[in-house]
Amino acid sequence: MADKSDDRPHEVALETRAAAGEKLYSPSAARNRDAIRDVMLDIMPSEGKILEIGGGTGEHGVHIAAAAPRLTWHTGDPDPASRASIAAWISAAGLANLKGPHAIDVTAEDWGVEAGAPFDGLVSINMIHIAPFAAATGLFAGAGRVLRSGGALFFYGPFSRGGVHSAPSNEAFDASLKSRDPRWGVRDLERDLALLAQKNALTREAIVEMPANNLCVIFRKQ
Repeated sequence: MADKSDDRPHEVALETRAAAGEKLYSPSAARNRDAIRDVMLDIMPSEGKILEIGGGTGEHGVHIAAAAPRLTWHTGDPDPASRASIAAWISAAGLANLKGPHAIDVTAEDWGVEAGAPFDGLVSINMIHIAPFAAATGLFAGAGRVLRSGGALFFYGPFSRGGVHSAPSNEAFDASLKSRDPRWGVRDLERDLALLAQKNALTREAIVEMPANNLCVIFRKQ
């Protein structure tokens, strides 16, 4: 998801990940996967097709698909090592409703999945703050293209509200992100994302407070 005009190496995670063969293990996924799954099962569609963007190691996809057998979960990542991990997790899980990995770059005008649209849900976990803002722009534009009317766009991660961070730790995290890459940063729900939603026929529906000053944010396609 890095800006193609910038040749700097792009980090795909802010944590050290263990590996077993091609499988990668995310400490943050181990910590938050149950909480994310529970909110998703409560708010997101219980059946249909879900497209996960920036699937990382693949652990969230396995965890949620196992708990929601009536969902078909399509996951993937633009990073080759992440896709290899996702493929390994999918193979080991043996779940008929877990598909992938795709290689979607959200900044592309055509994601290559439009023929399979519409999707009932689109999911992005801990992604838009460690990518240029073009990733958020592309993600909302893609949601406008591939979601059905009434479909849901689900975010999990840190967000600010109206220019104010929810906690000193999030403010420090934002500064740390920008020190790594000035194009990164905690995104603001009102100042950054509201206009993107409006442009792409999406309405913010719910905000759920999560552990460690994170949020689940759900937008609905009009």
